[in-house]
Amino acid sequence: MRRWRLILLTIAVLGVAYLLHRFVPSQHNPLRPPDLNEPLGLATYGKLTELKYNEKICRQVLLDAGVEFEVRVADGAEPRCPLPETLQLKRSLTPYRGAPLRMTCHQMAALYTWERHVLRPQAEKIFDSPLRQIQTYGSFSCRNIAGTRTRSQHSFANAIDISGFVLEDGTEIRVRDHWRERSNKGKYLSRVHRRACHLFSVTLGPDYDAAHADHFHLDMGHAETCR
Repeated sequence: MRRWRLILLTIAVLGVAYLLHRFVPSQHNPLRPPDLNEPLGLATYGKLTELKYNEKICRQVLLDAGVEFEVRVADGAEPRCPLPETLQLKRSLTPYRGAPLRMTCHQMAALYTWERHVLRPQAEKIFDSPLRQIQTYGSFSCRNIAGTRTRSQHSFANAIDISGFVLEDGTEIRVRDHWRERSNKGKYLSRVHRRACHLFSVTLGPDYDAAHADHFHLDMGHAETCR
């Protein structure tokens, strides 16, 4: 009897796996391989976090999406924060100000996903203008979390600070100036911040503390926070 139960359980598991693979859209199916250009779905965040455990697949996913990067070898140029092999962003859908941006592969994958599926379409939807530039305060920086002795995810090239955006029509959207505005600029910042929470492990903005009054902090560390 026990053997038959095990056989029936195995058949049931295989059946569910087949149904998921066959009928559930890829963006909702955790069993399907990641594709950064597919629509956002229930499985998107899980797939992004899983990329941290397979560097080879992660890099291929970026290449398949059209992201251009340079592999930076492990180095100890900053003795307090030696880095393993990382990637430097060369080209994405939108130019970034504040380059060079050196990141872990899974951080770059999450950033591209946010850019592709949130930043660009929301700019078109709210302003009827394409996104021309993403402004940053950089990615890798050897420092502690403010007021603590704990290393920031920036120290591991696993975070980026976003300060604002520029549209093709010249409109400038700055976190520092427009976060609390009841305007299209404020609406844009609120939406892209809220949706970043579904793609990054940690999303921090001006409502978190004074240190983040002028930017969004986005990282793919082990903690999970949306503020």
